[in-house]
Amino acid sequence: MAILFDVHPQNPQIRLLKQAAQMINDGGLIAVPTDSSYAILARLDDKDAAAHLRRIRGLDERHHLTLLCRDLAEIGHFARVDNQQYRLLKAATPGPWTFILEATKDVPRRVSHPSRKTIGIRVPDHPITLALIEAVGSPLLSTTFIPKDETEPLNDPEEIMAHYGHELAGVIDSGSCPGTPTTVIDLSSGTPEVVRIGSGNPASLGL
Repeated sequence: MAILFDVHPQNPQIRLLKQAAQMINDGGLIAVPTDSSYAILARLDDKDAAAHLRRIRGLDERHHLTLLCRDLAEIGHFARVDNQQYRLLKAATPGPWTFILEATKDVPRRVSHPSRKTIGIRVPDHPITLALIEAVGSPLLSTTFIPKDETEPLNDPEEIMAHYGHELAGVIDSGSCPGTPTTVIDLSSGTPEVVRIGSGNPASLGL
């Protein structure tokens, strides 16, 4: 059964986040609030954890997973970014945006898109999410916590515990988050394409 972590939303207890980080490093999945909605997080290089994450969501290998990074510099290790893309990323991060970019060789093939070799990338604007990434020490594989065959993300940690406590290692409770998925922008073809409208307003980026 998952452990429910009661974490302060603005000043997260590092001791608790280190416990959650250890669960991730041990192969567990953690449900975490972000600046958009709850997400499920896993270690990037853990094959079994990635498969488990897809199974909970009911996703096939063609659905883009997302890497949560700490900053722009870290994005550069996992995605190929040209000058124009960099300017757009700099204007949008941190924030409720997911960008589809060409993956570098540092991204395991099993988590990138099988034919396009692309990956979702984002830098969340949430103290708990960022502190957890820092505690793990590397970007985390993530997906919005939308139940299988549904369209709306979960936003209640008690509900997540009730329905998924046996599937997860932990759930972080720091109060509700906005409950709207990120806005997804595909930058892999050279011309930005808005794939999904969510929390971020594309007009704010000139799109």
